[in-house]
Amino acid sequence: MSDNKNISPAMDQPHRRLNPLTGQHILVSPHRAKRPWLGQKDEPESRNLPNHDPDCYLCPRNERIGGDKNPDYQSTYVFDNDFPAILDEIEYSEEPQNTQNPLFQSENITGVCKVICFSPDHNLTLPKLSITAMRAVVDSWCDESQKLGAKYQWVQIFENKGAMMGCSNPHPHGQIWATDFLPDEAQNEDDRQRDYFTAYGRAMLTDVAEHELGQKERIVTQNDDWLVLVPYWAEWPFETLLLPRFPVARMDQLDESQRDNLAHIVQILTRCYDALFGTSFPYSMGWHGAPFDNRTTQAWQLHAHFYPPLLRSATVRKFMVGYEMMAESQRDITPEQAASRLRDSLPRDVQ
Repeated sequence: MSDNKNISPAMDQPHRRLNPLTGQHILVSPHRAKRPWLGQKDEPESRNLPNHDPDCYLCPRNERIGGDKNPDYQSTYVFDNDFPAILDEIEYSEEPQNTQNPLFQSENITGVCKVICFSPDHNLTLPKLSITAMRAVVDSWCDESQKLGAKYQWVQIFENKGAMMGCSNPHPHGQIWATDFLPDEAQNEDDRQRDYFTAYGRAMLTDVAEHELGQKERIVTQNDDWLVLVPYWAEWPFETLLLPRFPVARMDQLDESQRDNLAHIVQILTRCYDALFGTSFPYSMGWHGAPFDNRTTQAWQLHAHFYPPLLRSATVRKFMVGYEMMAESQRDITPEQAASRLRDSLPRDVQ
């Protein structure tokens, strides 16, 4: 079992940490973890679901709301979102107005939104998939990244798991949005990583991985190719960062062995989350890789962010409100304490 004895006493006092990927700070207030909780408690999400739901728009053989019928798929299944947030090949009737006014700026955009069903089984989640099924998910991520990257500048792969994170359908699925522009978060990470590479001649997240492997304090789990850690600058209570232990800029560049080990470590991490509070752990996760814009990619390391909202139990979550919305992010437990608790929740065969 791990403990917190090696955490510096200074880490028990209020302090700020810098997120080098965004340039933003996080206020860490460890002493507040001892305060009584009198706020909202949410009911844990029920997982008593059937293998196939005839009313589910994502299950095999069912008709979707737009009228298309899902095939009798047996593995992953990717299709165009019936209600996309971005439209492809749109013909704009006019250029954006007020383009000369710095206070009122807009631009025309194009892109596609896709849905990826992880499994035909309605009642599964990523930690419940077989390793073969999990590898199929990884392959779909890689294949879609390659196909969409041939046309679009940014490919955003993500999953919202659980009603607490706004997921409206419990069927195991994620989404892929591809755009002809760099979203703000991507632009920020691109700028910061390129600035770091210019200054030090090394990829920022390669240096992060090497440092964390030496310290081990914030590492949750690892294998030959991948590393899971609670980042030093984590905002969410049990946030994690999934990093490769080898140079790679994009998802489509992974070889067979690296995909195998990615499937294994995603399954271990999500099982660890479920075990932490004995519930199907909600989160939002997403992959960030180098933009498809013909620039050099040596500053980039592919990585995934996992942002889970739960704070103290399956019923108590962290709210990003008040100070977080008006000033900067704030957390009560330290990232080191979070990493320790996650390590204690690892499946016994990987502890």
